[in-house]
Amino acid sequence: MQKPLRGAALVITTLALSLATFMQVLDSTIANVAIPTIAGDLGSSSSQGTWVITSFGVANAIAIPITGWLAKRFGEVKLFLLATFLFVLASWLCGISHSLSMLIICRVLQGLAAGPIIPLSQSLLLNNYPPERRSMALAFWSMTVVVAPIFGPILGGWISDNLHWGWIFFINVPIGLAVVFMSWKTLGKRETRTYQQPIDTVGLILLVVGVGCLQLMLDQGRELDWFNSDEIIILTVISVIALIALVIWELTEDNPVVDISLFKSRNFSVGCLCTSLAFLIYLGSVVLIPLLLQQVYGYTATWAGLAAAPVGLFPILLSPLIGRFGYKLDMRILVSVSFVVYALTFHWRAVTFEPDMTFADVALPQLIQGIAVACFFMPLTTITLSGLAPEKMASASSLFNFLRTLAGSVGTSLTTFMWYNREAVHHTQLTEFITPYNPNAQAYYSMMESSGFNQLQTSAQLAKTITAQGFIIGANEIFWLSALLFLSLVIFVWLAKPPFGAKH
Repeated sequence: MQKPLRGAALVITTLALSLATFMQVLDSTIANVAIPTIAGDLGSSSSQGTWVITSFGVANAIAIPITGWLAKRFGEVKLFLLATFLFVLASWLCGISHSLSMLIICRVLQGLAAGPIIPLSQSLLLNNYPPERRSMALAFWSMTVVVAPIFGPILGGWISDNLHWGWIFFINVPIGLAVVFMSWKTLGKRETRTYQQPIDTVGLILLVVGVGCLQLMLDQGRELDWFNSDEIIILTVISVIALIALVIWELTEDNPVVDISLFKSRNFSVGCLCTSLAFLIYLGSVVLIPLLLQQVYGYTATWAGLAAAPVGLFPILLSPLIGRFGYKLDMRILVSVSFVVYALTFHWRAVTFEPDMTFADVALPQLIQGIAVACFFMPLTTITLSGLAPEKMASASSLFNFLRTLAGSVGTSLTTFMWYNREAVHHTQLTEFITPYNPNAQAYYSMMESSGFNQLQTSAQLAKTITAQGFIIGANEIFWLSALLFLSLVIFVWLAKPPFGAKH
């Protein structure tokens, strides 16, 4: 085992690996707000344009869990450098795409290349840091994972409003090339051991089919009306069968493409459970709040992003402190603080998100939620990877990040489904009160008539108001549920067993 890096080499490595993570997470969210612009420019519909997101998500979800096997076969450093370079190349090709089909193909390549970047940046960081400073490394690294999704919509909205949409992808090129150069200079001669393992063909096929169908089902579900669609039912059945078969097969395979045996570690299982469920709830709100602001309150994509941006302030300020002194505390305490603050901020939103809500009513809970974000990812990652051998780190990191990414996809789909579903329910309930016999309805119609509106115009305005109210009530119900779920997660994190890492 090689000696840890020190001095300037350690600083450069930390910067390179954190930038790689930031670039990849940013790219997974930056295109979302620009879909209408991209689709219009390429002569496609918005529904066809969503394949720009779906194609990346499916390819990325498939590539992440096989990172551990690829790293053992080819070496972590070599795989990281190759994946980052291919990501840069695919980003450039995305930017110059002249048709939707070319863009989708390039996004598939980009998603496949992106898969190994986050797990390997995590394992390379941990394995090249002095043991007593790994908590600091994880703090800096985790800050990029949780802050990047906030900047994605802001940058994406600004670029699509002011520049050609291709710059959404071109910004990856200089960042990615800098990452490749810095990583090669500091890690080029620090390759990990490789093992000539035979490829687990059956496991790989089951993984591609199971994860691919699951991601397609999650991405296309709302558009196809979920289980009222034969296509969604077929995708779900295939996914469930393939994933169950994958688990059974990998438990008996000598060289599994996904190392299921990692779940024998109590801390790995608890860490994966808490992280996945927390990301499911958190990323659901990351998508829901900008949607609510744009569809109900009339915010532009850029202003919706700015309203969500304060969540990044406390992670930037607190992450170095948590990395430096966090080891003195039980990691379960930090995670518990995080989950309680998450619960409080979701409760805060549930009681303040009203029709006359101001920008400050959105930004202040986001700001305080930054405390939860800062105390969340680094301690949970430390708990999850504690007690694992260095040669298991790449496999553990890839499986951990795969479950986190998949949970984020489930959370996004589930949250939007619940939101639209609850709006429909509340719309029906509120409409029942609009009758000629309701004094409030009569007064409203009289008031609008005196303002120069005819009955048809008044009904249209009333329907718009009811829809907006239904969306607000639906969002508040999701916020209440999220608060309760975060409080319940506090119980689960205490199932983890110390020690959780090296001390100074």
